[in-house]
Amino acid sequence: MKVGLFFGSFNPIHVGHMVLANYMLEFTDLEQIWFVVSPHNPLKQKSSLLDQNHRLQLVNIAIENQTKFKASNIEFKLPQPSYTINTLTYLTEKYPNTKFALIMGSDNLENFHKWKNYEEILNRFELYVYPRPENDGGALKNHANVKLINAPLMEISSTLIRQAIREKKDVQFFVPEKVWEYIQEMHFYEK
Repeated sequence: MKVGLFFGSFNPIHVGHMVLANYMLEFTDLEQIWFVVSPHNPLKQKSSLLDQNHRLQLVNIAIENQTKFKASNIEFKLPQPSYTINTLTYLTEKYPNTKFALIMGSDNLENFHKWKNYEEILNRFELYVYPRPENDGGALKNHANVKLINAPLMEISSTLIRQAIREKKDVQFFVPEKVWEYIQEMHFYEK
């Protein structure tokens, strides 16, 4: 089986994430998409993150009844901060019959050379790269293991959603309906 690993803080998960995951599933050779909730991205400030278990719950709510989507808390159990190479090594040992690929935006590919052991990742795994505004992927876009996927350009961001909620704006259509209900019920992102 071939699984696309969609890493992210998902703070919160939104319809842009869902559209991209759905596109990757239907228009590539990926057979499942695992949403890997990152407890702490080394390139981001931890203080801006909602608790990892709440973010995992939001992902679970968003993907319920989708048999080809899975929420993964694998990085919760690994040393912090999370490094993709460590997660990939762990997953390939735990699931030896599964072929893993990374799903990322062209903006991440442009900065991929900053990732820990990026050359090893690039040589061992395929990268499915979706377009991001004003980023073409940089120097690595022509690497043999990089697959540029012409997915819809999504300009929705978790940052925009968090800010809008703090400003008491109604952004209910930016996230799956049940995710919005849970955010409202739990008063997430209001401060």
